[in-house]
Amino acid sequence: MKRNPLLFLAILCLALTACGKGQQVNGHTTKTAYRSVKMIKEKLPLDNKVEFEVSFWTIRDSKKSDDEFLDTVDGKDPWEIIDMAKEVYQQRKASGFKGYEKYNSWEQMIAQFGKERIDQEKKPGSTKREENKKNGTILYDMRAPDK
Repeated sequence: MKRNPLLFLAILCLALTACGKGQQVNGHTTKTAYRSVKMIKEKLPLDNKVEFEVSFWTIRDSKKSDDEFLDTVDGKDPWEIIDMAKEVYQQRKASGFKGYEKYNSWEQMIAQFGKERIDQEKKPGSTKREENKKNGTILYDMRAPDK
């Protein structure tokens, strides 16, 4: 009888340990990194989604080599990614990186990107798929495109 609770406890500990790794970037390949970022972003609070996404791509832009980039983000949680991106921002801002001159701070840049994201989502008819959904159906054009 005593084995059942011990076995249950061991299985529970393993399950909880496995669940915790879902909040870390898997940097084994670029494909797994992008996939894990997408999953992490879906689990984040709404206020942090844009900041995490901008952070990830800021790091990606700063690390030109795939291997260097993957080594940098592998095993990191969203908050570590955000902290690393803030450092990249500060270094780039101090060196006069083009594109950052219009922002006074990291927070201002994230707020601007968040506003742009909201504006994009509000814009009706921005894609062909949305135009076809007006009557509730999606129509596909299966003909080969003209060259």
